[in-house]
Amino acid sequence: MKTLVTGVVSVVSIAAALAAQTRLNPTDPQPTCIMCPGYYIPLAELQAYTKKAVDEKLLDQQVRDIEIGKAHVGIGMVHRGKLDAPAKDSVAEHDQVSEVYHIVDGTATLVLGPDITNRQRRPATQQTVREFNGSEIRNGVAYLLKPGYVVVIPAGTGHLFTKIEDHIDYLMVRIDPDKVTPLKDEAASKLYLSRPAPRGQ
Repeated sequence: MKTLVTGVVSVVSIAAALAAQTRLNPTDPQPTCIMCPGYYIPLAELQAYTKKAVDEKLLDQQVRDIEIGKAHVGIGMVHRGKLDAPAKDSVAEHDQVSEVYHIVDGTATLVLGPDITNRQRRPATQQTVREFNGSEIRNGVAYLLKPGYVVVIPAGTGHLFTKIEDHIDYLMVRIDPDKVTPLKDEAASKLYLSRPAPRGQ
């Protein structure tokens, strides 16, 4: 009996060692998102967000927020109407979330820079960002944005639209290594699009 138990323990130990070796082999792929699926967002869904923004006078809408292992990635659609001059103290800066804009339609002037005067935290009406407000961006650089252009805004960089000719629509990718943005899947997106947006969106 003792021999049988010893044999079983030996087999289990060898199997465990082999399994551990299989998982820990440094030449094997080591993804940071284990068995995560890919994600697909059709153009019609993105266009539905832009239409909803125009119809309901919305600004920034989150289409998806996806867990990718070490971070969240958010996909948003933004519609901004005509702007002749920015409102007072309207510089935005996100502490923990970087953003990438891909301009879809319209033109606008965007000023970027990390040196923000009179930083003050503003109450968030949405939980998708953690923001400061500021009065102005010292030594900021102005960019004229047109369809097809891409802008990268690292966390901590101030950004301010100073002029929008008629409107601007852009796809926004939020890179969120601290996972402060709430997850949103396809089902939640469809539900959101099916009814009027809650106040404060």
